Amino acid sequence: MRPAGEVRQALLDAALALTTPERSPTQLELAMHAQVGFKAARATVQNMVRSRALVIVRLREVDYRPRPVAEYCPASRVRLTNVPKCELPRVFAAWATSMV
Repeated sequence: MRPAGEVRQALLDAALALTTPERSPTQLELAMHAQVGFKAARATVQNMVRSRALVIVRLREVDYRPRPVAEYCPASRVRLTNVPKCELPRVFAAWATSMV
């Protein structure tokens, strides 16, 4: 496996620096803090989400876009955020067990 590139490492460092339990950075905030281009940040963040280095934890309303934007958190810090846990995996796990 190849080592992480400069843009990926800068975005991961920015995510670690900007993530708090109440709020996580958006893609634009990551790019601005890491001082990388917006196109490079967009492609790299998508790749990092696909490889599970970053996780989308919630959506946030912003004034520069009519739709909510995703907040990204490093996978290592997901437990530290105040994100409500999803009950769907528990439902499916309980559904598959026998009731007898």
